Amino acid sequence: MNYRVVLEAAWLVHDVNNVDDAIGVAVSEAGKRLNQEDMDYVEVEVGFTDCPACGEPFDSAFIAADTSLVGLMLEIKVFNAESTEHAQRIAKSDIGGALRDVPLKVIDTVEFDDDSEGSDE
Repeated sequence: MNYRVVLEAAWLVHDVNNVDDAIGVAVSEAGKRLNQEDMDYVEVEVGFTDCPACGEPFDSAFIAADTSLVGLMLEIKVFNAESTEHAQRIAKSDIGGALRDVPLKVIDTVEFDDDSEGSDE
């Protein structure tokens, strides 16, 4: 079976003054490290966090002492996995190998038909 697995990554960015710069650096650094491992098929974008007061989503980035924690969403298609859990393990292993020392958490796993989506891998 084929799955689309979305992982959340906690990315630290040092020496930044604003959220937009932190997000840009985090996405760029993550993309660069993934591309070095020939994993350009992994989609990287900034995650969203819900505001505790109003419930509206905002970019998942926080700055303190010129250091930012940016929540990134990493999406990968896993083909021919035995189960949802197997697809999640494959995704974490592949992405985790390229992004060593970056905490990862599975956010979503969706099965898809190979006929309905093109193969990116």
